Amino acid sequence: MTALSPPQSEALETIIRNIVAPQALETDTQGRFPRQAVTALGQAGLLGLVSATAVGGAGGGLPQARAVVERLAQDCSSTAMVVCMHYCATAVLEQFGSDAVRREIAAGRHLSTLAFSEAESRSHFWAPVSTASARGDLVVLDARKSWVTSAVEADSYVWSSQPLKAEGASSLWLVSSKAAGLSVAGTFDGLGLRGNASSPITAQGVAVQARDLLGEDGKGFDTMMGVVLPWFVSLNAACSVGLMEGALSRAIAHVSGTRHQHLNTGLADLPTIRAYLARGRIRTDMARALLDDTLAAMATQRPDTMLRVLEIKVAAAESALEVTDLAMRVCGGAAFRKEAGIERLFRDARAANVMAPTSDVLYDFIGKAITGQALF
Repeated sequence: MTALSPPQSEALETIIRNIVAPQALETDTQGRFPRQAVTALGQAGLLGLVSATAVGGAGGGLPQARAVVERLAQDCSSTAMVVCMHYCATAVLEQFGSDAVRREIAAGRHLSTLAFSEAESRSHFWAPVSTASARGDLVVLDARKSWVTSAVEADSYVWSSQPLKAEGASSLWLVSSKAAGLSVAGTFDGLGLRGNASSPITAQGVAVQARDLLGEDGKGFDTMMGVVLPWFVSLNAACSVGLMEGALSRAIAHVSGTRHQHLNTGLADLPTIRAYLARGRIRTDMARALLDDTLAAMATQRPDTMLRVLEIKVAAAESALEVTDLAMRVCGGAAFRKEAGIERLFRDARAANVMAPTSDVLYDFIGKAITGQALF
């Protein structure tokens, strides 16, 4: 990946080597938010990577964000997902946020995230049932958000609701994580991505200013589809590709260094082992190639852009299931040891399939697209 400048790449590798990789095991086993890594990424200018230079950011775009997320995921998918959601939120705030919050993000002092999925609409994140109502000069938000990455750890949320007054499916708001009326339902203790502090958030009478509206009232759906969806599916796929690479490299290292002393042969001498690794390599490279093509389609506004956007998350997620399963298989009992890191990536890979839009929803959308039907 060459999207990052040499100083950015060097800074990222230093943070991974000194912080992310050494802490990955504890991040997973303790379900601990990777605060030290996030702070270091902010100080290195990588949280402000996609912020405009006019507000002090690096002026990068989706290719640069992809490079960071994919590389982080090789060693810690939890950290990668935190950064993924921050970049998605930042993409919205760069278009509609105030200069004040944009400058804080650019300076690496502000972590944001998305708050879209709701208990009542489940994986249909584009259809919020939460409400926004006028109360004097304020707007009051009520909602049950089902999962919010970085929940209490983020400084702000890009928050969806039904429109305040206008027609349309939704509106978007900037909500401070410190706002009165917000409550988080416990800490996350799940199967994978255990360090991303993903939890349900309830809003009861949360008051925001009218100026906290991001874009036009009732136009949130357009931003979700035009900005958030392309960024999220691409970066989610980058996380899947990164963890595939991480699992595969660990599996290759294991079989290359393990020998049957009584036979004077290594695991890599077995044709079946080599065949499994070859399958993993091919699936990883295929997913990365599709991700490359998806970004190229977006950059040139190709006619097949939307189809690529719909395909990339599910393609990478399904590939990650297969590649991490292969890594577990070829490493045998050694892969079950947590310190090897393979079983952690195996568990982390399961998350992408159930993150909205889920793989099943995307399969349906792709089927509609290729048969000429309307998606919504």
